[in-house]
Amino acid sequence: MTSSHLSAFFAVSPAAALVEVAEARGSTPREKGAWMLVSPDAILGTIGGGQLEFMAIDKARELLADAAASARAGMASLSIPLGPEIGQCCGGRVELAISPVDKAKRAELLERESRESAGRPHVYLFGGGHVGHALAAALALLPVKTMVVETRAAALEGVPATVETSLTPVPEEAVRAAPPGSAFIVLTHDHALDFLIVAEALKRDDAAYVGMIGSKTKKATFRSWYLKEAGGSEERFMRLVSPIGGAGVDDKRPAVIAALAAAEVIQAFSRVRAVNPR
Repeated sequence: MTSSHLSAFFAVSPAAALVEVAEARGSTPREKGAWMLVSPDAILGTIGGGQLEFMAIDKARELLADAAASARAGMASLSIPLGPEIGQCCGGRVELAISPVDKAKRAELLERESRESAGRPHVYLFGGGHVGHALAAALALLPVKTMVVETRAAALEGVPATVETSLTPVPEEAVRAAPPGSAFIVLTHDHALDFLIVAEALKRDDAAYVGMIGSKTKKATFRSWYLKEAGGSEERFMRLVSPIGGAGVDDKRPAVIAALAAAEVIQAFSRVRAVNPR
């Protein structure tokens, strides 16, 4: 979700209720602080789905209907055990707070989402080929800021609207300008260009992930060049993920590679957060 998604929702849903997980004890589908918006005919976000969410939506719409009928904005809460009585077997318990969204709350939610969006980790995709486009589409659904960097203008056509693009004759400059904790995925149309970009990315000891598409042979060729001609070290080379997506799935279709590589990147960001919690 982004602030633009929120703005679009509020534009067509002037009456809405906020459903927030106030407490989460034991095994639950979402954590404390997770939230969603409910209007009379739409929803945005999720508190975990299933019967829990259906009950929350019903209660939120009941609250909105009462507010419309009485011109008063009330509040509600639900305490829901996630057991067989509601058709869920998580075993925990969720406390929900439900309140109408007034002008002040709307501004607060937009500001909160703007802050969260600004703090999302960056992913740089070098190359707008088949896998690059598939990765851009996969990453567009995830809580990251993605940019596709290309030397060819035509290769940037069709990139999802929420993904940034950069047309440049010197793509490695994007590596130098990237914020700490970024991920770099290199999959251009030119192996020599791949090598230059990867070499630059491996200089970034603060990178969360450096990946290069290709075979074991390509990785070995890069290693030889990197150590002998690019002044690289074995220690830095060992940080390179190649091929991207791992070797556990023998399927080279772009969408499959993209799904596997996107999962690798999210895992890398999770490891960084575990070591350096905000």
